Parts: sequence; C-alpha cells; structure tokens
Amino acid sequence: MCGICGCSNPSNTGKFSAIDGAKVSLLTTHNHGHEQHSHADNQRLIQVEQDLLSKNDAYAAENRAYFKANKIFALNLVSSPGAGKTTLLVETIKVLKDQFPIAVIEGDQQTEHDADRIRATGVPALQINTGRACHLDAHGIGHAMQTLGVKANSFLAIENVGNLVCPSSFDLGEAHKVVVLSVTEGDDKPLKYPDMFYAADVMIINKIDLLPYVDFDVERCIAFARRVNPTIQILQLSATKGDNFSAWTDWLIENMS
Repeated sequence: MCGICGCSNPSNTGKFSAIDGAKVSLLTTHNHGHEQHSHADNQRLIQVEQDLLSKNDAYAAENRAYFKANKIFALNLVSSPGAGKTTLLVETIKVLKDQFPIAVIEGDQQTEHDADRIRATGVPALQINTGRACHLDAHGIGHAMQTLGVKANSFLAIENVGNLVCPSSFDLGEAHKVVVLSVTEGDDKPLKYPDMFYAADVMIINKIDLLPYVDFDVERCIAFARRVNPTIQILQLSATKGDNFSAWTDWLIENMS
C-alpha cells in the first residue's frame, strides 16, 4: 500500500469533481507534517488501509455482479508507464470492434491523451484523472461504467494508471488482471514486483520486435513470472508490428464466449 500518493488516506478516495459523460476526475490532497510517526500512528495507518481495501472489495463485488448480470467481459490492464497498454487496446479495437461492442475506461493522473486515442477508433472512452492517486478503485469504476453506458454482451477494457505496485491490491470487479511487460524493461520485473504478477492471470510480453536491440531474456522473464505465479498465462507479441497479435485477440474471443 502506498502512503506517498495518498491512496491510504480515506479523505482522498471516491471524490469526483465531474461525471459529465466525457471525464471523471478524482481529486486528492495529502498534506501532513514530516514528524516521526509513532507506533500508534502505524497501527492507525494499518487499520485505515484495511478499512479502505474492505470498502473497495465491497464495491468490486457490486461491479462484478453487474458485469455478470449484463454479460460484460471486463479486463483490468496494468503495467509500468510506457509498456504499451494504450497501443495494445487501439490495435485490439481495430481487429474486434465489428464483432462486439467495446468500451474503454482510461486511468491517468492527468490529461485525456489516452482516451482521445481510443475515441479516435470510434469506440467510447471515459477518462478518470486520479491526480496524486496512483491507481483506479472499484467505486470510481462503478461511476464511470454507468456514465459511459457500457452495453450488455460487450468487452470493457479498463486501462489502469501506469504502476506495478498499488493496482495489484485493488480489485475493480474485473474478470482478469492482465499485466503488460515491455521488453524495454528488465526481465526481472516479476521478481521485483511479485504482488502484481501474482494477482494477474495473464502476462503479455510486449514489443518483441525490439528483442534484437535490447538486453531482455524472455525465458528468464517467464521463469521468474512462473516462480511467482505458476498458473499465469503468458503471451508474447508486438502491438505495433502485429507479431503474434492473434494470440491475444484469440484469447479475448475465447474467454468472452
């Protein structure tokens, strides 16, 4: 749990400045002195974090029930910044948008750049700006989903804030967490951030077209991921060049049916 971004502060969660059909903004403030925290302070922080996760889990359960009732296949895409989540979604939409309805919820601390890229494909997208918070939460997803008007029998992609730490702890009600790892990152990421790779059902090794130019050992990365999560499914592809991209779209179609 991150105490720097303010996500463990209950006053910083669930505050939306606008839900206008185009954008949802999550406002955060995290002001405190830098005095040394006492043991009692630490206990209170632990309790706050436990309460926060419990409330989030309750909202996630509501989202999951809604998704199930309306046959909405929801994925939570997580990664470090720049791993290629948005490009992956844009290319996925190009392949699948004529087969079933697709909607996207975008999470970033600021800007609507990624949502604008999704909207350019003709698919509805709603931006959540989290401010200082480093992850999406289930309460915000519930609001965004209703505002976006996600259709029944559809695919809902939730692109989380670029971060391999806090999003691992926050269930959004999704069917699966999908962690995207670029070959431009270290092949030891699964060991450095084990909670995320343990929580994910699928790991996408992206940008494989760059393998000749980077120091990234694919087999080592896979071994590390399976050490953390023996059941994780692993796909290798290039979203920009299309290498093995059908493995991903085939997985989506199979799991939606």
